[in-house]
Amino acid sequence: MARKWTLSLALLLASVVAHADTTPDADGFTNPLEQLQFNPYLDQREFERSTLGALHVYDPWESWNRRVYHFNYRFDEWVFLPVVRGYRYVTPSLVRSGVSNFFGNLGDVPNLLNSLLQFKGKRSLQTTGRLLVNTTVGVAGLWDPASRIGLLKQNEDFGQTLGFYGVPDGPYVMLPLLGPSNLRDTGGRVFDFVAENQINYLNVAEVSNDHPEITLLRAIDTRNTTNFRYGQLNSPFEYEKVRYVYREARKLQIAE
Repeated sequence: MARKWTLSLALLLASVVAHADTTPDADGFTNPLEQLQFNPYLDQREFERSTLGALHVYDPWESWNRRVYHFNYRFDEWVFLPVVRGYRYVTPSLVRSGVSNFFGNLGDVPNLLNSLLQFKGKRSLQTTGRLLVNTTVGVAGLWDPASRIGLLKQNEDFGQTLGFYGVPDGPYVMLPLLGPSNLRDTGGRVFDFVAENQINYLNVAEVSNDHPEITLLRAIDTRNTTNFRYGQLNSPFEYEKVRYVYREARKLQIAE
């Protein structure tokens, strides 16, 4: 008797399956999943390869740039970041904040100059206000009371100024230690450096000539406040991604 029930049940299930195979779904298809085609071996790297075309950036010096990128990667890993970790370990957070505010106040000098060159009146007034408040009330910029009263920092550089006047970005450039750039922005960096030294605000540029440790401290502070870490994208195409993101970010900054 048990065998008869088992056989009957099997025949019933077979008929149901056969009926399901030939009955169209509500959308008119029979077994629509069978029509799907996909690559079961598709992974993140394959997806990234398919999108490399969209990440294309004019990079005629790519071979050299990749070597510099690798150098920056290793220097960051073996030298820069260990120094930054040591700096954080021996320096209280209040002191680190004061150092960042001080150098940030110096950076507002080229920010103001470039805002004026781009005829950005509102930003020029804000940056002027920041310099006055932070240099006086903030004790030479060691504190940042300007941000607390709504005078937020505005980042403007000569590369943005050149872009504002229609100068093309030119070939992509990976600068030793400084990171991603392009031909236009590299020239802009030189201009900002010379301008800040000629203005010599708070006499820091002149004193730095006799005390290179000030320049070293500024470099350490800049790396400490920069969140980017080489290898954090965990991708074999990190170079392409960094290159693309830099170009697009600069476009947005120039368009502001």
